[in-house]
Amino acid sequence: MSVLAVRVYYEDTDAGGVVYHANHIKYFERGRTEWLRELGYDQDVLMKQDLCFVVRSLNIDYKLPALFNQMLSVETTINKMKRASLVFEQTIRNADQQVIAQGTVTVACVTLSSMKATAIPETLKEDLLGAL
Repeated sequence: MSVLAVRVYYEDTDAGGVVYHANHIKYFERGRTEWLRELGYDQDVLMKQDLCFVVRSLNIDYKLPALFNQMLSVETTINKMKRASLVFEQTIRNADQQVIAQGTVTVACVTLSSMKATAIPETLKEDLLGAL
């Protein structure tokens, strides 16, 4: 599991001082990006290989509000790996470890030049399996 610390900035909130619902998606994206980086796969390295992961589906359950200036943690794990896709389970928690939001995100591996699904490269797949 990868854990990313995120502070809620004023720009992340709505008029009520609560994190705008769509910004949870940004936090999840950062969590997945940093998780890949921890495995040694920066997004720009994948792009140079004509590969990238694109979101295929996303489901979020909002449990509690996240508020201005709170420190949050974004937990990221892989639930399932297929030939050309990954299913992530992600949880955002506050400093008291209360669940703010939980999400399931399916990403597909695609060739950038064609935007067609392609198999996850074997070396990456081995590293991903090691992180399960």
